[in-house]
Amino acid sequence: MKTKKFIIVKTIFLSALLVLGLVACNVKSESKTENTGTEKTEEKATEGLSPVLLTSQQVKALNIEVDTLGKRDFHGVVEANGQLRVPPQNMSSVTAIVGANVNSIRVFLGDKVKKGDVLATLSHPRLLQMQTDFLDSWNRMAYLEKEYQRQKKLYAAQIGSGKDFQKVSADYFSLKSNLKSQASQLRLLQMDPKKIKQGTIYERVPVVSPINGYVDKVNVNIGQYVEPQKTMFKIINNDRIHADLQIFEKDVYKVRVGQKVRFSVASHPDALLTATIFAVGKSFEQNPKAVNVHASFKNQGNGLIPGMYITGRISTDNDFAYALPESAVVADGGKQYVFTVQKEKEGLRFTPVEVVIGQKEEGWDEIRLLQPVKPGTLFAWNGAYYVLSEMKKDETGDDD
Repeated sequence: MKTKKFIIVKTIFLSALLVLGLVACNVKSESKTENTGTEKTEEKATEGLSPVLLTSQQVKALNIEVDTLGKRDFHGVVEANGQLRVPPQNMSSVTAIVGANVNSIRVFLGDKVKKGDVLATLSHPRLLQMQTDFLDSWNRMAYLEKEYQRQKKLYAAQIGSGKDFQKVSADYFSLKSNLKSQASQLRLLQMDPKKIKQGTIYERVPVVSPINGYVDKVNVNIGQYVEPQKTMFKIINNDRIHADLQIFEKDVYKVRVGQKVRFSVASHPDALLTATIFAVGKSFEQNPKAVNVHASFKNQGNGLIPGMYITGRISTDNDFAYALPESAVVADGGKQYVFTVQKEKEGLRFTPVEVVIGQKEEGWDEIRLLQPVKPGTLFAWNGAYYVLSEMKKDETGDDD
């Protein structure tokens, strides 16, 4: 009887173990199934964005620009304002040598002139008198020179008196000096003393440009009487136009010769010009208290004129970083993307590349690549939002 009861209990125990085993297997199987589903979902979420092909017509319509990844300085920058100037030797104020009347004006404001070109002509009775005085002195000189030589021989032979020789000598050398002075004045007035000796009389004298450049100011009119000190014309040569910037006291120690300056002018706010500092002032200017810094540049076209106000940024070190315009970067799912570009027959293929954005400055973002790219890789420089939208359409199957 006991044996029969033992068998029944044993059977029940084994049945319970079997049921528990089956339940455990089922739970394990369900758990595995749930884990597999979760892993697939996570894998799908981390797959990211897929490349998209935009036709040439789409690229043109979106006005997408493509270029390689360049570098830009974000660090160690000193802000400075100033003006465009030319050195003193490249500016000239043209005056009349003597007081006279303006007979003609040969140039207009903005005209390009060369050294020696006639700007205007002057006339006045004083100019005629100067030539007459020169001729009188020259004729007297011919007589006195002969008298000087005669008295010199008589004095050497102890025939003539020393008093007469001394008087003739004084008159001769005085007139000789005066004649040289008169000839120099005539040459300053663009009159040739040799031609005057031959009988030429200048009724009008030219006013010429002393340098190459452009006519910046015309301060006279026909018939006007001009004094010797009056500025008739102002000539400026822009060949050595440079940036004249003011650096405040707190930044002076950061600036030195050889550093690069990137600046823009009001007439071309979108065009950045590059200059190199060639001189740093050694004293402070007052109101405001600042040091003048001079920077020269090669690209002197673009209608640059002395006096234009400029805004510049001086790079005080050589720390450059990869950068793209803000419109080349787009955020999606908490991540930042830019797009590499591959040219194909149908158009351009855009591939998203996850990046980390560093500093932001004047519409530019510092780009930190998580993975290196091949040299010469093309990037989209704008239109990132539209490219992302096209990718989203492809993912959802929306053709609208």
